Amino acid sequence: MRVDAQVPILNVSDMAASFGWFAKLGWRKLWDYGDPPEFGAVGNGGSEIFLCLDGQGCRADAHGHGGIWASWFVSERAAVDAAHALALREGLEVLEAPYDAPWGMRECVVRHPDGHAFRIGAGVTDPEEFVATVRAEGPPLRIERVEVPVRLERRLAALLHDLAEHKRMTIAECLEEILLHTCERLGAGVASPHTGRTLDHLQELKRKHGIDYDCHASYRFVE
Repeated sequence: MRVDAQVPILNVSDMAASFGWFAKLGWRKLWDYGDPPEFGAVGNGGSEIFLCLDGQGCRADAHGHGGIWASWFVSERAAVDAAHALALREGLEVLEAPYDAPWGMRECVVRHPDGHAFRIGAGVTDPEEFVATVRAEGPPLRIERVEVPVRLERRLAALLHDLAEHKRMTIAECLEEILLHTCERLGAGVASPHTGRTLDHLQELKRKHGIDYDCHASYRFVE
């Protein structure tokens, strides 16, 4: 199977209001369907998002659970700050102001009225300089590391070694990062420490090490 494109479909409660919300962030209405409209699309650059009235997918509930998370990648770090400033001028909800994330991105997060969250981010050009900047933003956290006996599936251990090298971390630091992120909720799932680029690289590493199982396979591991 070859997939040439993919388009997320948002469950929205108000088509006109949603078209207006996206327009405030530079997206344009591409088309709508129905009278009154119950389906439509917005576009920005080469990206599209479908809107479905009270339909496919989920919206956030009264407690803020649900909705989708999606990443919008922009060309440079200054564009993240500009998007944040635009959202504030337009009175949109901002979940996170621009910050330098430890996974090599400058990001901010805005939220659609139906609870869909969009992470606007740009990669850094000098990872070493970036890591030094992030570490300088807060005081060191004094910790004590302990030895933990860990046995991993051989191919998965090889992937972890390569991933840590790719991220310029020790294996212990990489595991700590992954564990911390899996303890945080993200909508109806869990947070990921990996950017889109790293996830693409992980697929290459899976092929390199012959990992032909998915994320649920660990329940079937036997020695």
